[in-house]
Amino acid sequence: MAFAGILTDAEIAAGLDSCKANDSFNYKTFFAKVGLNSKSKEQLAKVFGILDQDKSGFIEEDELKKFLQNFSASARTLTDKETKAFLKAGDTDGDGKIGVDEFQVLVHS
Repeated sequence: MAFAGILTDAEIAAGLDSCKANDSFNYKTFFAKVGLNSKSKEQLAKVFGILDQDKSGFIEEDELKKFLQNFSASARTLTDKETKAFLKAGDTDGDGKIGVDEFQVLVHS
């Protein structure tokens, strides 16, 4: 499992259960359910590295759309509305993507 040593299967299941329906994803709720909001900056940097699928150093909109699938291959993709809201919340410098520092701030917000 990609998140071994950082998140438990039960935490991941709780997070995914919180947003099964389309347009029900709330990043604050998800981060709390999976326990990311209590993780260290170092642990969050590791999580960021997993979410940054193309290893560009940023999480772009297409990677956010598939955000939940990083936690379970059978999870749904985020809707366009959810993806845009997630990006807007995390992209504090307005460059259209989320860097590791922005991700860490977003998780702890």
